[in-house]
Amino acid sequence: MTAYGIKRTSIFADNRYLRILKQKSVVTGSMLILGLMFLAIFAPHLTIYDPIKVDLHNNILPPSWEHPFGTDNLGRDVFTRVVYATRIDLLASLFIVALSVIIGLLTGIFAGYYGGIIDKMLIGMMDTFLALPEIILALVLVGALGPSIFNAALALALFGWVRYARVSRGLTLSIKEKEFIEAAKAVGVGDFYLIARHIIPNAIAPISTLAALHLGHAILSLAALGFLGMGAQPPMPEWGAMLNEGRVFLRVGWWLSVFPGLMIMITVLGFNLLGDGLRDALDPRLRQLMSMK
Repeated sequence: MTAYGIKRTSIFADNRYLRILKQKSVVTGSMLILGLMFLAIFAPHLTIYDPIKVDLHNNILPPSWEHPFGTDNLGRDVFTRVVYATRIDLLASLFIVALSVIIGLLTGIFAGYYGGIIDKMLIGMMDTFLALPEIILALVLVGALGPSIFNAALALALFGWVRYARVSRGLTLSIKEKEFIEAAKAVGVGDFYLIARHIIPNAIAPISTLAALHLGHAILSLAALGFLGMGAQPPMPEWGAMLNEGRVFLRVGWWLSVFPGLMIMITVLGFNLLGDGLRDALDPRLRQLMSMK
């Protein structure tokens, strides 16, 4: 019960945390992500090699006990570079999603709550962004700012907020018509309190699911920009850039591209499993359909 005598729904009700933990995809995805985080945090302790130090006497060496993932064309240990790239790619993808969530959530709630001409203008802006491929827009912006991992992440974030804005706007339009919102307004509660206390908490579940799936998409987009030379610049280790460097040596050094590609696949798989599990656990309609089967 709320202070207004009306029961308010919340994502924290009905043991939803327990339902999340029962999802096998959530457990599997979380284990993969925790493993990647372990690599990112303890990267300096997992290898004795320098990720950027050149050693031309040991270039293009196949995988061995000394170099588990082999060495690249400049003699750098591929395992070391893959591990350090995990830190860079995860941090960049988290930055993309965090900035996108903040911009999209605030924009969508503002548009849905106040409506009017502001809502129409923001809807028009969202439709414009959705009509153009995100990666193309990011390429244009990175080309203007200059290639770097930060500029690539910033560009993807500035064009990735739209999905959150649309979801949060729809939720706001629905929630603001609820009885507990009308009761709160009747006793003189301000807009800021209503948004912070009622609308945002009820938007966390779908936004969290969308963010988990977006993390996988952000990894792929970063890798694509890196592969095109618009992301991380040499000698910084980054999965997409490593794929680009290794494609020239596929006939003599398959390991140069295979291992960074596997890391991209595992990371995207982990975030997608987590997102799917969160959706199954937090979406009541989908849960009802699954129980009927």
